[in-house]
Amino acid sequence: MNQFSVPEHVRPIRDRVLAFMVDHVEPAERELFAGDDAARTALRDLQARAKADGLWALGHPAELGGGGMPFADYVYVNEVQGRSAYGQVALGTFTLQDSLMLHAYASPSQRARFLEPLVAADISPSFAMTEPDVASSDPTQLQTSAVLDGDEWVINGRKWFTTGAAQAAYTTVMCRTEPDAPDHAAFSMILVPTDTPGYRIVRDTPVLGLTGGHYEIDLTDVRVPADALLGPRGSGFAIAQERLGPGRIFHAMRWLGQAQRAFDLMCRRLHQRTAFGSSLARKQLMQEHVFESYAQIQTARMLTLHAAAAVDTGGDARVEIGAVKVVGARMLHDVIDRAIQVYGAAGLTDDTPLSAMYRAARFARIYDGPDEVHIQSVARRLLATYSDGGDGWDFSGLPNASS
Repeated sequence: MNQFSVPEHVRPIRDRVLAFMVDHVEPAERELFAGDDAARTALRDLQARAKADGLWALGHPAELGGGGMPFADYVYVNEVQGRSAYGQVALGTFTLQDSLMLHAYASPSQRARFLEPLVAADISPSFAMTEPDVASSDPTQLQTSAVLDGDEWVINGRKWFTTGAAQAAYTTVMCRTEPDAPDHAAFSMILVPTDTPGYRIVRDTPVLGLTGGHYEIDLTDVRVPADALLGPRGSGFAIAQERLGPGRIFHAMRWLGQAQRAFDLMCRRLHQRTAFGSSLARKQLMQEHVFESYAQIQTARMLTLHAAAAVDTGGDARVEIGAVKVVGARMLHDVIDRAIQVYGAAGLTDDTPLSAMYRAARFARIYDGPDEVHIQSVARRLLATYSDGGDGWDFSGLPNASS
């Protein structure tokens, strides 16, 4: 077995998750996409089946009621789970980033109120960081503020791309609490129940024609108890970075699942359709689509597994994570784009999942930091290893704590 193969001890559970996705989640996508009462019932049925089949919340720590899979193992499961946008929700892993964040920083009362029901999918979370009037790729410019008034925080500001806010029981709000502190020490995280007076959903923001998840919210004199603070004051930036790092690996693995599904659809279509007297699979330009897609998927997969291994060592993996965020998002877009081209007019319709996948793929190059920010950050770190007579970047192994 080579280092990029699925480990033998992971393969059985990965195969079970893949079967669950293909047999149950993917056939239900059209119904789930409707977002109505029937969709919610269908989703609850899928979640109940996942729990009964022992596939629930596999990446969550066992002490929280999850499957307790190590990070390095879970990435392989996340790869096949990513075949559908509904995989995370159906299998109880949509809350993983928020659950890990609470597991690390929540007080006992916060754990009882939010963490335990979160893992059980009795409640949903939301996370509010970006703002409509600020270039949020530079989080030090965020303007939402929280002022301590007696034993309450008073929050004012506006956030958007607050995923799932309409269904969420609470929102983790990143806000400026230390106005006189240096940039990265000026922010804190505060847990705000969504039924708090002054918390208002402005709109469900359409994203390339897709709705149903990315909300703009207004916070006007929102008052929450002082103990709603998550972690120490001024640690919001550090908590956000800790949340987003592994999250980018999770995204990249799910993108591989999406791309592999698009690749399957493309190759089967090439065998099913004929033009000018022969199968499309025999056309040289169509074969080029297959070659380029295979090469991009494998390249992104190797980069992603390398980044996951780097995270698993506990070292500084910012170069690896930043690189795979850019390469993975580009790969996803390109592979789906070629699949649509092979399908022709049918690929532009909702008769296949490719249309929705394509729109979501374009979004991937912006969320969790736009490509330009990651490219600049990675390049600076690489160049720094060559400055002042340095030895340069070591391509031969994983980073360590001092890299």
